[in-house]
Amino acid sequence: MDFTPSRARGLARLAEFLPAAGRHYAETRNADDGPAAEGARGNVSQLSPWLHAGLIGAPEVLEAVLGQHSPRAAEKFIAEVFWRLYFKGYLEQRPQIWDDYCKGRDHGLAALEANAGLRKAYAEAVEGRTGIAAFDVWVQELVETGYLHNHARMWFASIWIFTLKLDWRLGADLFLRHLIDADAASNTLSWRWVAGLHTKGKHYLARPENIARYTAGREGGPLAAEGLAEDAEPLNEPQEYARRLLDLPPPTSPEDFAEPFALLLHDEAAHHAPLALPQAPALVIGAGRAAARSPGALGTHAAAFAQGALAGGMAEAAAAFGCSAVEWSAGEPLAPLLEAAGVSRIAVPYLPAGWTRDALAPEIAALASGGRVITLLGDLDRATWPHAKAGFFGVAKQIDALLATCGISGAR
Repeated sequence: MDFTPSRARGLARLAEFLPAAGRHYAETRNADDGPAAEGARGNVSQLSPWLHAGLIGAPEVLEAVLGQHSPRAAEKFIAEVFWRLYFKGYLEQRPQIWDDYCKGRDHGLAALEANAGLRKAYAEAVEGRTGIAAFDVWVQELVETGYLHNHARMWFASIWIFTLKLDWRLGADLFLRHLIDADAASNTLSWRWVAGLHTKGKHYLARPENIARYTAGREGGPLAAEGLAEDAEPLNEPQEYARRLLDLPPPTSPEDFAEPFALLLHDEAAHHAPLALPQAPALVIGAGRAAARSPGALGTHAAAFAQGALAGGMAEAAAAFGCSAVEWSAGEPLAPLLEAAGVSRIAVPYLPAGWTRDALAPEIAALASGGRVITLLGDLDRATWPHAKAGFFGVAKQIDALLATCGISGAR
């Protein structure tokens, strides 16, 4: 699979996948045939890296799919796109989950230093030396490609938690460091779902026969997974994460862009096209903070994709708008960049709960308090997030209405 971190490649991958986005996807999506199989996972879209980086947007993906398939035929794929939106909205309403994940992760990393046995078990897991063949293969794939099939991610997390009995937050951290599509909301909440924390008491136990069934198309045959926990209780926690009301920015109007402004591109909004700005910015600023994902070092593929997406997005925005592009490095003040360009306002794509917000929000707080920040939030996010109150069903039953509200029909 070609994971070039550009908008052009993301759109090309979308076009490649479109014929399979209907019933073929619904019937085959659970199969993980591995990266070496002929067709390299053509049964799934693999669009998540470009979606996470904001190189392409969920509305244009949905529009393209509905242009070739009926809503019924593409129902399963459309639902998967809305799962991403659901996770974002859920975490926005419970940001303490992310904060507690970070604290727990740091505590877990400290525990490794203090316990030789735990440190050994962790090392065997992250180096693919557990003796569970399937798990060790997935570790190798994760590190060598920066990608795992979604079904494999569930099996991996289940084995990590219930068979290897390792801290789920350390597994989530491993994914954040290596996945090129690593997303704070989807990753954290998916690991919590497998553990039985997202939906209280409902966990996911990996089964050898299930793994063998859905990996049968791999080169070399199905993956073996002997010695898995056959019966395990879901994890529990003392915290109750009460939902808080969303505090979303108001929709923008052309008047907001009447005065010269700078456009900030970041790791989750690396391209200007999905933002559909009504006016051209006077300056493009790139703020890469991918290293904020984890205290540990990022994997080669994850770091390269993040860096390439933002560098390419900056260059393409500068060319499209006929302006300069500058990099805003971590630890440097932002105001001088604006002053040098003669602008006082900055348009910032919404900073979602997670490391992107942690890294950037404090740095732009002074500008925001002075009314100098224009926050950009897409209509589909704005419409969907309020429905992510509890389980996914609250969003799922609104999908048709949400598509209609946002004018997504495939007719264009």
